[in-house]
Amino acid sequence: MKTLFHELCAESAIGQVSQIRLNQLLALAAEENIPAAERDKGKTLFLAIDMQNDFMEHGELGVPGSHQDVLRAARFLYDHMEKITQVAVSLDTHQPQQIFHPSWWIDEAGQHPAPFTIITEEDVRSGKWRAVRHPEESLAYVSHLAQHSKKELCIWPYHCLEGSFGAALEGQFANMVYFHSVVRQSAPIRIVKGKDPLTEMYGIIKPEFGPGDEASHAFLESLRAYERIFIAGEAKSHCVLESLRQILDYFGEDKDMTSRIVVLADCMSSIPGFEASTEETFAAWQDAYEITVTRSTDYRW
Repeated sequence: MKTLFHELCAESAIGQVSQIRLNQLLALAAEENIPAAERDKGKTLFLAIDMQNDFMEHGELGVPGSHQDVLRAARFLYDHMEKITQVAVSLDTHQPQQIFHPSWWIDEAGQHPAPFTIITEEDVRSGKWRAVRHPEESLAYVSHLAQHSKKELCIWPYHCLEGSFGAALEGQFANMVYFHSVVRQSAPIRIVKGKDPLTEMYGIIKPEFGPGDEASHAFLESLRAYERIFIAGEAKSHCVLESLRQILDYFGEDKDMTSRIVVLADCMSSIPGFEASTEETFAAWQDAYEITVTRSTDYRW
């Protein structure tokens, strides 16, 4: 099995259409002789957050370093396939008309904001930026962010539009997810997030503001079944960070649960400009919640 990795995950093809056909891939998987996941005595989850084409280096919202992140995450999944019970993937999924995309807002001259523009409550109240649709709800949203000390509203480039290539799970990583699924006879878990037009949703559990978090409690409770929960994905500074924050907030002082979390730090990268604050937050969580932050090549079972 160890000789197959480069057939399943070609570094040069990361962020592009996969050249290996799924039926060819899964035929190779069917030849492996590894026990089914249901026989695992201690269950392990590999949680990959938003490893999608648009977050690859040449995607619409490319994260520098993401190609190597994918390569290392796929390698970890491949090398430890017999120990990883199940894989969960989250998929950021949007439409053009959402509160964090340019088309939602115009200025006094009728121009849409450029990507990475920050829109504050003061900007909306003063008329610097006006919501084209749902103006009252849009003001309530930026007000809520300010009141609860959350990230300010950032206008992102259009990304992960539903049904587009950019929204799809990155192809080389997807190869490894499906290879694992057939080898271990374990269906991957899919978490679709970000469809509500009136809120951002960085974390996989709930949006920044508004209804919709109740259904995710089932996923949170399902984490209790795993002795180890490995986390990888993009971007470390945003969707990975907020997903982990929501998980840690839910389990709170239950160190038995939070200490099961292993962050694969070399399988995720931050959006430029957010590196320092992100590292400070992860370091604080190591102390407060006893999570493990390590490199994929350094982890010892």
